[in-house]
Amino acid sequence: MFHWDNGLKLTKADLAVDISRRQPRAFVSHAHTDHIARHAYALCTPETAALYQFRLGKRPTLEMPYRRPIEWGGLRLTTFPAGHCLGSAMLLAEDGHQSLLYTGDFKLGESATAAAAELPHADILVIESTFGHPDYRLPPRQQALDQLFTLVRNALADGAVPVILAYVLGKAQEITRLLTAEGIPVLQHRKIYDVSQVYEACGMNLGEYALFTGRVEPGWALVVPPHAPAPDRLPRQVRIFPTGWAADPRAKYRFGVDHAVPLSDHADYDELFEAVRRVAPRVVYCTHGPESFVDRLREAGFDAHPLGRSTQQRLF
Repeated sequence: MFHWDNGLKLTKADLAVDISRRQPRAFVSHAHTDHIARHAYALCTPETAALYQFRLGKRPTLEMPYRRPIEWGGLRLTTFPAGHCLGSAMLLAEDGHQSLLYTGDFKLGESATAAAAELPHADILVIESTFGHPDYRLPPRQQALDQLFTLVRNALADGAVPVILAYVLGKAQEITRLLTAEGIPVLQHRKIYDVSQVYEACGMNLGEYALFTGRVEPGWALVVPPHAPAPDRLPRQVRIFPTGWAADPRAKYRFGVDHAVPLSDHADYDELFEAVRRVAPRVVYCTHGPESFVDRLREAGFDAHPLGRSTQQRLF
């Protein structure tokens, strides 16, 4: 039903799936740069189409709203929410004899800016397993949020600027909405602000935020990309990085921040196992994670195999 050609392809439909080099036809699960390319024709959700075209210019797309199946190249294709970022989708492909679910990046927990993940049954599961090591069990979401809000409020009370490092698309918008919902207005780096305008155009209200132009008024938090230079001419800064990698207590030293908060838009180790159980596949293929996760699935009784090359950062 599928094959690997330096990336996943649905064989019968000749459809590339999240391949980051130009393809004649490709499914795009979400608009992060490692999942997109200037394809001749792309299938994706309406929100991903808007973000994809914002990032790469006007491209021919076929929009696939969640849960509305289409017939394509001899397959029945349906998207389901992935819980990762706005518009992120899993893809269910059915050929009348068997079914395949591709998760893309996903998380099972709550998100402030993405629809909750849905996992239909499939015979074959291709699962992205970024945090497929038992060291990456994250605390309850509310615990991480309480830590984030406390750090931000303490910084403001001390007359410092809380600078939150967040990926330009997805994490930055979720952090913004979470903070503004707590009554903390947000200034955004230009790259983040431009993506936030697309979110707003798609109907996602992020609250009280504005473009950072070099000055931070008292009481405002600042959200910047992780690798952006530290803003100049600001009062004392407290740099905070919300990331799943913060499950490793050494993360703040690795990333050069004052605080790392274990808040992720990827499934942690336990959620990965839960996802496999919910899908109840006949066979599992794991991508973008440690191959040891395959061994642990096999120990749990699943017919699991690695697919492609392991790309997880090793922090332990």
